[in-house]
Amino acid sequence: MMNTLRVERFIFVVIVALIFTISAITTIRWSTSMVGMPGDSMAWQPMCGQGWIGAAVSFVGMWAVMMVAMMLPSLSPLLWRHLPSGTPGSVAITAVGYFSVWIVLGAAIFPVGAMLAVTRIPLPSLGTGLAVSIAGALQFTAWKARHLACCRGIPAPASSEVGVAFRHGLRMGMHCCCACVSFTFVLLAMGVMDLRAMAVVTTALMLERFAPNGTRAARSVGVIAIGAGAIWMVKTLLVLR
Repeated sequence: MMNTLRVERFIFVVIVALIFTISAITTIRWSTSMVGMPGDSMAWQPMCGQGWIGAAVSFVGMWAVMMVAMMLPSLSPLLWRHLPSGTPGSVAITAVGYFSVWIVLGAAIFPVGAMLAVTRIPLPSLGTGLAVSIAGALQFTAWKARHLACCRGIPAPASSEVGVAFRHGLRMGMHCCCACVSFTFVLLAMGVMDLRAMAVVTTALMLERFAPNGTRAARSVGVIAIGAGAIWMVKTLLVLR
């Protein structure tokens, strides 16, 4: 039994590392291909010869790969803890349920971003700083603390059946999406395909997931975000003077 678990864990590590590497490389390539484009316009609008449905599908696919690259580092330790009480298949189904929630969120976000891109209403630099500060303030809310606690401590499902594992993944995904409202806000404000924003958000996610005191870590991230947003706004105002 112990040898079997060791083999399963070895396979788990290899698969997770492979998926993360592929998703990270793909995300970086997509992001660098958009360098020089105004804002995220290329991410929100149809490519040449592509309709809006095709654009939506492309965005959701891009969003899904990006979320795997960003969320897998903080999700994989939780899945690792689930492995002894389940099976490799049930753990994989749990991950599918988890990322399904993020895919639905991407599909919901796309119409808003597409509308702003079509109407050419970019978020001004001052607005970006304000959005980052607001996101920081959200880190202090009871909503954040409640859902973060669920993300950090949700127990493994009692059964390894496919339906149970998938529903468990959905619950994990919903708690995580709710806990990450502020981070999603930052990502959209700074640029959904901005590599710097992705790196900052991923680092903040891992900090508050694995720090001994999650609430304290989340509030520390909030202080940094509020300060960064304030500095951003001050610098913008000085430039405009």
